[in-house]
Amino acid sequence: MPGQIRGVIVTLQEIADRLGCELAGGGDIEITGVAGMEQAAPTELTFLANPKYAPKVKNTKAAAILVSEALPSQRPVSVVSRNPYHDFARALSFFYQPPKLAPGISPQAAIAKSASIAEGASIAAFAVVGENVVIGRNAVLHPHVVIYEGAQIGDDFLAHSHAVVREFCRIGNRVTLQNGVVIGGDGFGFAKTSEGRHFKIVQSGVTVIEDDVEIQSLTSIDRATAGETRVKRGAKIDSLVQIGHACVVGEDNIICSQTGLAGSSILEKNVLLAGQVGVSGHLTIHENAVVYAQSGIGGDVAAGAVISGSPAFESREWLRAITAFPKLPEILKSMRQLEKRVRELEKRGLDETASNPE
Repeated sequence: MPGQIRGVIVTLQEIADRLGCELAGGGDIEITGVAGMEQAAPTELTFLANPKYAPKVKNTKAAAILVSEALPSQRPVSVVSRNPYHDFARALSFFYQPPKLAPGISPQAAIAKSASIAEGASIAAFAVVGENVVIGRNAVLHPHVVIYEGAQIGDDFLAHSHAVVREFCRIGNRVTLQNGVVIGGDGFGFAKTSEGRHFKIVQSGVTVIEDDVEIQSLTSIDRATAGETRVKRGAKIDSLVQIGHACVVGEDNIICSQTGLAGSSILEKNVLLAGQVGVSGHLTIHENAVVYAQSGIGGDVAAGAVISGSPAFESREWLRAITAFPKLPEILKSMRQLEKRVRELEKRGLDETASNPE
């Protein structure tokens, strides 16, 4: 596996013990890595999280497999887990760790004298930390990260190259910003003058990112015109997502790539937005709602709803509608033929009545 820690060999029993799993034999088998079922080598561990992929188990070369129930076969050896996918993710760290920056602050980093950086920081060359910035313990700033004046950042912050945190924004603990993320860029706000020109509205608010949030590459979380834009605890936001000014992204939300939230969109907790969803703004998507890919949201979404389409509506109805959609030309043709036939029958009936008066 690329990036694998060289020479790491862990017995299957040790893996089971560290994960808190039950092992159906084979504890002395030596494991050198983890991989998907189709890619796994004879000395690797794999997983089965979705029962629909169970037929593939017979073809895997893996030595062992994380499963929710023990398999009848002896190979691959079953490692019984309450959550196979989660334990697979945990097992990855036994064999792979990303490269780490050297501890300390590079002399080529630009750190304002008024900035406060707690112990344990690793700040690379060409990173920039502005005036009156406060950064907590164990921060990692890769090259070309820029932290503007007055930003406040908690412990265990990780920012990859070209991530930017704008002025006075606030970030909690254990937040990760992937490459090119912009936190607190100006919201898209303009007022039209009497001459018909666009006057820029000062974006005086901030963006607040709570604890345990991860934001993927090239995503923008705009600052509010006034007040704040907020991403709540545990939310995970994919690459190429746009969060407009004064939005609220709820706890443990998942927002997938190329999704856009117009200003003042409110997402409650555990909302899932699949890829390329568009949210028109000034609305609320209530907790536990699921929105399928490429849906367009123009109004509030009820708690627990599963919706699709543009404009979006209940997903099962949408599936029936989309199944009928390719048949619409044929249905229209049939309707026109039926209408013609009805007119002919009506005309014949009138003609017969006229020729046979009582």
